[in-house]
Amino acid sequence: MTSAPDTAAATTTADLDIGVSGMTCASCVRRVEKALGRVPGVTSVSVNLATERARLAFSGPPDARAAAAAIEAAGFQAERREFDLSVSGMTCASCAGRVEKALGRVPGVETASVNLATERAHVVAFAGSTDAAALVAAVERAGYGAAPVEAGGERAEAEAREDRGRRDRNHVLIAAALSAPLLAGMAGDLVGLDWMLPGWVQMALASVVQFWLGARFYRAGWNAVRAGAGNMDLLVALGTSAAWGLSVYMVATAHPGHTPHLYFEASAVLITFVLFGKWLEARAKGQTAAAIRALMDLRPATARLRRDGVETEVPVERVRVGDLVVVRPGERIPVDGRLVEGAGSVDESMLTGESLPVDKEPGARVTGGSIGVDGLLVVETTAVGTETMLARIVRMVEGAQASKAPIQRLVDKVSAVFVPVVLAVAALTLAGWWFATGDLEHAIVTAVSVLVIACPCALGLATPTAIMVGTGAAARHGILIKDAEALEQAHALTAVAFDKTGTLTEGKPRVTDLIPAEGTDAATLLRLAAGLQAGSEHPLAHAVRAQAVEAGLTPERPADFRALAGRGVSGRVEGRELLLGNARALKEAGLDGGELAGRAAALEGDGRTLSWLIETGGTGEGSGAARLLGLIAFGDTVKETAASALRALEAQGVEPVMVTGDGWGAARSVAAALGIGRVFAEVLPGDKAAVVATLKGEGRTVGMVGDGVNDAPALAAADVGIAMATGTDVAMHSAGVTLMRGDPALVAGAIDVSRRTYAKIRQGLFWAFAYNVVGIPLAASGHLSPVLAGAAMALSSVSVVLNALTLRGWAPRTGGEG
Repeated sequence: MTSAPDTAAATTTADLDIGVSGMTCASCVRRVEKALGRVPGVTSVSVNLATERARLAFSGPPDARAAAAAIEAAGFQAERREFDLSVSGMTCASCAGRVEKALGRVPGVETASVNLATERAHVVAFAGSTDAAALVAAVERAGYGAAPVEAGGERAEAEAREDRGRRDRNHVLIAAALSAPLLAGMAGDLVGLDWMLPGWVQMALASVVQFWLGARFYRAGWNAVRAGAGNMDLLVALGTSAAWGLSVYMVATAHPGHTPHLYFEASAVLITFVLFGKWLEARAKGQTAAAIRALMDLRPATARLRRDGVETEVPVERVRVGDLVVVRPGERIPVDGRLVEGAGSVDESMLTGESLPVDKEPGARVTGGSIGVDGLLVVETTAVGTETMLARIVRMVEGAQASKAPIQRLVDKVSAVFVPVVLAVAALTLAGWWFATGDLEHAIVTAVSVLVIACPCALGLATPTAIMVGTGAAARHGILIKDAEALEQAHALTAVAFDKTGTLTEGKPRVTDLIPAEGTDAATLLRLAAGLQAGSEHPLAHAVRAQAVEAGLTPERPADFRALAGRGVSGRVEGRELLLGNARALKEAGLDGGELAGRAAALEGDGRTLSWLIETGGTGEGSGAARLLGLIAFGDTVKETAASALRALEAQGVEPVMVTGDGWGAARSVAAALGIGRVFAEVLPGDKAAVVATLKGEGRTVGMVGDGVNDAPALAAADVGIAMATGTDVAMHSAGVTLMRGDPALVAGAIDVSRRTYAKIRQGLFWAFAYNVVGIPLAASGHLSPVLAGAAMALSSVSVVLNALTLRGWAPRTGGEG
């Protein structure tokens, strides 16, 4: 154990545990301890190599962020853990902000994000520093309910929401029934009819609404006051209580036989409106989660296992990797796997948005949740449970819906001061009207209108509801958006860089030409190249091996195989040191193509990709300089939708750019076929990110589209990375958007849904602000009664949510519509 300098005598008031990864020896431990010992406020540090934990004692509140920064500055990793909580009792943006602050104050929490629309909190904490129980306790101290979100608990949550919805509907009906006689009396008074109930009857009806059906506002408002803040419930409770209390005073002091004009109808009808608005809002928010529910319903509950030739139906949770699953025509495939027996069409529309079934042959990959249209399929399981593509899609969509868009930061700042400002305005209104007119009754009623009209609910709902609906609609059409930041940034893209192979082209090249050099024949050229490529997964390697199989050749596997980034591969085959690579590799070997240079130029002009086979070390003793053995040319097919996809981008004002490691000849050929004006060719994998940086340096907002491991750095460097799910997992993890089918037309679709969602966010925020900017002055000036104020407040939240729901019908445009 070590002590921090000059702090040993300090009084320890708090401990903090943090997980540390990357330590391998006692020297690492010492380095971490020294780094943590320099953190301000630390009195002692103990680092355990076996448990990979660091325990710190602080002389004051523990600073987990500073400790993590110290660990990472020392070259190690502070481990993090994510928690998801279901939060109940939030009614407006102020509530969400208060829960967020409460979670952020828990020692060890790095970030906390609360989504009002989903009623979820997502917390990232340093491993070992806190747990779910501490987070739940923090939320409860703030006056709300919370529970950890368990895997598979979504259905239970949905059922609980339905029960809550039925209860809220019943409360609305009861409140309406009790308020109707009060409202009828007011209506009769307006037309000169005496329908007014006796004061004590009005008080009885209004009191039931006020203190039974409206009890939720008192509870939530009191919790806010205890936490030193305010929320919508506090405004409603104060406003309706003032109207109810004034009416009770007037009944108590009225002359016998005379019933003055009372305001019981204002308090009761106002609560009825608010309850009705919250019920409609909850129903609308439930519809925003339809995409998640639809995805969850794709997974069958059972699977048909084949073991020892016997088929048995079992719960899908009992299926293990390697098990054989039988899928009959019309059934959903329960697991991810590889087709080992049978053939037929598979409907993947709910996962990829592809409307036509896809033909599958033995060896093809199938995804859980898709439907076998025809043919009996036997699938070898490769992923189950949370590792399936469907589970990953659900997590990605949930993550996007739970995340917070950058624009929401402005709303959070406004919401933090909104309720105190409204209370101040209401107080000034009360004092101003009382001083100006001497009429306390009118002053109170006017102040009540101010309290009621000023509801921050719409502010809190505008952004998350639009994001929920937008990401859900995109997911239905095969566009997965990882987080709200990617969704918000995509609307501003002005340039999109495409990798060529597998993105604009099919990515399935074939050998078109075998041109041996003098002293080598075509069979030898192909055999040596196929042997060297036996250790590579590159698309060109697949093409060479397929050509060798077709020619009946059996190449020898390579020794000392190496992949040369941006150049090719090298190794030893049949005792010969070989290199198979591009023009860069040829030049570095000191060769210029010799007699094959003319043929190479012609092939490049036709758009072929070239690989040169070079013997670098000869054949044993007497080996000399590098020698050219021959040239292999490859052709790839441009995707059918690529040209129309690029036209759609241009119609959106986005410039398409091509970035490829292929030679200039092949790059220019594809660019000419697609009408791309700007091309970067012969780009090394590590330099693709530099191309993105170049475009960003020109003032562009840049998207990058790719599908391979070598595209990952560029995807991460772009403002928005867009990965093809037909590519590698590394590319998908590096990207903010994943396209579930390899169709470049979905790029324009992703930008379109981003623009439409962002427009809905701006519309929602405009109307939320407009209601208050217009409504508060009207109420303060006495031109808005409490009843109308309550109706307008309820309408504001409902209209914002309904406006967002219009995104549910979104679909990507086709052709060149943009």
